[in-house]
Amino acid sequence: MIHSSARNDEIRETVEKYRDSILRFAYAYMKNRAEAEDIAQEVFITYIEKTPLCETENQKKAWLMTVTANKCKNVLNSVWKKKVTELPDDFSYMPRENADLIRFVLSLEKKYRIPIHLHYYEGYSIEEISRLMDVNAATVGTWLARGRKKLKDMIGDDYYE
Repeated sequence: MIHSSARNDEIRETVEKYRDSILRFAYAYMKNRAEAEDIAQEVFITYIEKTPLCETENQKKAWLMTVTANKCKNVLNSVWKKKVTELPDDFSYMPRENADLIRFVLSLEKKYRIPIHLHYYEGYSIEEISRLMDVNAATVGTWLARGRKKLKDMIGDDYYE
């Protein structure tokens, strides 16, 4: 597949701009860095192949996040994934507070973990999350509130003292 120089530049800019967000989102879904990296790569291959028409950067990011979520769901629903045992990721390179917080977030059920990631790490509104996840905005708000409560219960009030 041959692309023009302008298209190659646009692809390169898109990858550079969104790779970290896509990788973090895939990681929040998969809880495995290697799988998240594979999914991020697949998302960008799909982007190159499909060349979606997005009028704004927000539309482009939403398209990329939707593709990321769908690819994660496909892997999680695969027979192979259901038979594999997870190896825990090492967070020792991070400050203790961040590593612990990530562990707490990743220990949440998916219905709480994904909205929390999208809202607090990616900056999406409840309405945007509802469109990305294809659920009612009120449901997303409930999941965020319950997820925050679960995190507070896990972390405790004196966590950062």
